[in-house]
Amino acid sequence: MKVQSLKEELSTNTYPGRGIVIGRSEDGKKAVTAYFIMGRSENSRNRVFKEEGEGIRTEAFDPSKLEDPSLIIYAPVRVLGNDTIVTNGDQTDTIYDGMKAGKTFEQSLRIRRFEPDGPNFTPRISGLMHVENGEYDYTMSILKSDDGREEGDNRFTFSYENPQAGIGRFIHTYISDGNPLPSFEGEPTKVDISGDIDEFTNLVWSNLNEDNKISLFVRFIDIETGTYETRIINKLQ
Repeated sequence: MKVQSLKEELSTNTYPGRGIVIGRSEDGKKAVTAYFIMGRSENSRNRVFKEEGEGIRTEAFDPSKLEDPSLIIYAPVRVLGNDTIVTNGDQTDTIYDGMKAGKTFEQSLRIRRFEPDGPNFTPRISGLMHVENGEYDYTMSILKSDDGREEGDNRFTFSYENPQAGIGRFIHTYISDGNPLPSFEGEPTKVDISGDIDEFTNLVWSNLNEDNKISLFVRFIDIETGTYETRIINKLQ
């Protein structure tokens, strides 16, 4: 698979929706992830990322404007031992609880489906980063409707062992803007990862559509030590 420019993937799509990038830093020393959210409605745009323990949670920037919280308030990132879970919904908790009980990432997601927001039926996208004893691998998943049918489920899991330096995978909820919104298709896009955490954060944030972007989370995990650095940007401050 050809490596695509992450900058171009972001800058040429006005509405990828919510997106997860996971990969390895250019110097090979860090496990890298980014999670961003976008929104078109006032309810979706009224959000910020807040740190919660070793992860983050979405919160309403103005609680008085919060309407339906069911699909927009959740913990996108949680940490369980050597595993960092990143998702676009409350399936973060499903994965966390399942793995804590001894299930695998994929087994934990078996009880979940795409989001019940017809006619879009937004896919649930999830990622798992495992860093232990100087080794690193990651897994990504998408749960989506079968051609927009509410009664049809398609489940895909992608695993990446010993990932290359400077390379990542990018999965997002929608191919582009539309009505209904067209779901992501195919394997996560192979993209370049460059720079340190601040350069990478700036690249992602500055190339997301200015009108639709809401918040961005970036984490670099040292593969040897497990220590990490985090950056959070919220459009509403």
